Amino acid sequence: MDREKLDGLFDLSGRVAVVTGGTRGIGRSIAEGFVAAGAGVVVASRKADACEETEAHLRSMGGEALGVPAHMGDLDDVAALVDRTVERFGRLDIVVNNAANALALPLGQLTPEAWAKSLDTNLRGPTFLVERALPHLEATGNAAVLNVISAGAFLANANGAMYAAGKAGLMAMTRAQASAFAARGIRVNALAPGTVDTDMVRNTGPEAAASMANAAPMKRAAHPDEMVGPALLLCSDAGSFITGQVVLADGGLTPH
Repeated sequence: MDREKLDGLFDLSGRVAVVTGGTRGIGRSIAEGFVAAGAGVVVASRKADACEETEAHLRSMGGEALGVPAHMGDLDDVAALVDRTVERFGRLDIVVNNAANALALPLGQLTPEAWAKSLDTNLRGPTFLVERALPHLEATGNAAVLNVISAGAFLANANGAMYAAGKAGLMAMTRAQASAFAARGIRVNALAPGTVDTDMVRNTGPEAAASMANAAPMKRAAHPDEMVGPALLLCSDAGSFITGQVVLADGGLTPH
């Protein structure tokens, strides 16, 4: 190892990444980090105006960027996201499945409609995004998929069971994809954040957000930027021998 090789470990120059849920919170921080590392970045969100604003913001950082309105619960949108990425950049090296639906219902009050709304976005959409992207990822010979799950996949939560089930399912899919795609030069890992200061957490209300922040030994919520380091590790050459793993960035919340 020398300085030149070390400097190149986190360099994403020439690579193209899709980041779903990329207009705010963790996804936006990851998009910013990837642009700073040299990648072309495509951000997806349900809201067209948020996509336009984020695209302009990433371009102002000196990066190549594209915003694509897409709902991860709609498989036509999922397919179009991949197609527009390849049409614009000619390649796809990294997929970050970050978009999520935080719909919560207590057990005993679940409905088929709520189940579909939750799981379609949190599990089906991410799975089929990788399926659609697979030929392009394989063509790079050095691709990475990062499935953003949650510490909640490991914890009991009677009110958030659908969310936890989707994230635990995505963890299982991560390991299956890693095994299936290793020979094709595609690494697949998961990032499990704990409590992060995002709109999703704030929307639970001040008391619930404070309770979640204090649940971990570090006694605070993370800033979204604190997820960029782990994401870069798992998607860059720095993580070239890491696949099928879950990195818990949760302030010590999850018991081992």
